Amino acid sequence: MSPRLTGDETALWQAAARVLDANWTGAATAASPGLYPHQWSFDSAFVSMGLARHRPRRAEAELLSLFRGQWADGMLPHLVFNTTLARRAFFPGPDLWRSEDQPGAPRGVHTSGLTPPPLHALAALRLHECTGDRAFVARLYPKLAAQHRYLARDRDLASSGLIAICHPWESGQENSPAWDRPLAALQLPPTAYAPARVPRAHPTGEDHDRYVRLVTLMRDARYHPDYLREAHPFAVEDPLVNAAYLASTHALAELATLVGADPAPHRDHAGRIHDALLDRLWDPETGCFRARDLRDGRLLPVITAGSFGPLLDPGLPSPIVRSLVDLLLSARFAGAAGYPVPTCDIQAPAFDRGCYWRGPTWVSTNWLLWYGALGHGLPVIADLLYGSTMRLVRQSGFREFFDPFDGTGRGSHDHSWSAALVLDLLGARHAPQAV
Repeated sequence: MSPRLTGDETALWQAAARVLDANWTGAATAASPGLYPHQWSFDSAFVSMGLARHRPRRAEAELLSLFRGQWADGMLPHLVFNTTLARRAFFPGPDLWRSEDQPGAPRGVHTSGLTPPPLHALAALRLHECTGDRAFVARLYPKLAAQHRYLARDRDLASSGLIAICHPWESGQENSPAWDRPLAALQLPPTAYAPARVPRAHPTGEDHDRYVRLVTLMRDARYHPDYLREAHPFAVEDPLVNAAYLASTHALAELATLVGADPAPHRDHAGRIHDALLDRLWDPETGCFRARDLRDGRLLPVITAGSFGPLLDPGLPSPIVRSLVDLLLSARFAGAAGYPVPTCDIQAPAFDRGCYWRGPTWVSTNWLLWYGALGHGLPVIADLLYGSTMRLVRQSGFREFFDPFDGTGRGSHDHSWSAALVLDLLGARHAPQAV
């Protein structure tokens, strides 16, 4: 269905569509030309939702291209490399991950050994809502089910019902200050791992060394689940990652119904995730969800935009929803930002308005909170997030992230998920039955 757009919306639509068309590689969508030339899994979930409104067959190809990188155990890597590019065109490249040395990795496809926030079943469901293509769902559903089996079997490190991230790059919020404490506990060997400093907007110096050190530890242990459970130094249950897991588990139940599979196991598992989110990550003292460090058993202190991720849970109790909304609208987040939502508590010492996930506003987190607000019947919150996102891209274009105070665009230009999610927002605004 083509949305009925106003003149201004038509210009935005056309500009966003041009970005996605320009970033198409022939097999997948690069996150951003030049800076991010490969296929990032979390990005592709968002990109497919925008392409569903613009080029639905390409949206299907986007997801199928991504799942070419799925490992035999069901693990969906966070990064699938474009093998037409030089191996050293991006760091960390295939030489760090060495996926070709892993017996369960796909042959002829170079991938990372990490796994992203599992938003993919939700992306597939929203794609189906736009296309009605059950044949595509039937093709993708077994791959999605295998992804979820891997997560439940190998990433529920505490046997709690929640999955753990084993690296900040698995969080979708790579250098968030939420990870500062567990990263600080990681002991580095004398040798520096990062080959060079990167721009200030990205993690730098010793922080980047710690990220690479975590990769080498996982790689040298052959990414084995027993090592991750028992010995890996970074293991965190994150509210945003687990909210994505819950939303996709609900979506997987709906996809199961479409293909004639039994949705009941997925619904039962969604109930377990819901209970564990409330039992393990809800903090009544701060009135929000906080990540839990499995290595010391404590909740991590910094409150970030990820704390609002469980708004994706349609069964979240009303008092908790109200508490989250109050915090979201407070001077610690949207209430003090001209262009919300900042990704870190503005009043936290770690807040940095220009540093990647330590403060700037991202279209992706705005979209997740918008989607969650709609699910809870919060039109005022949804309209705030919709309007602030449109103001950002009108003013600064489809940038990677934005200053939350003045809306200045930062990071890469023509960022694919920013463009894709604008298409989804515009399409959903004018086709509410697709939401």
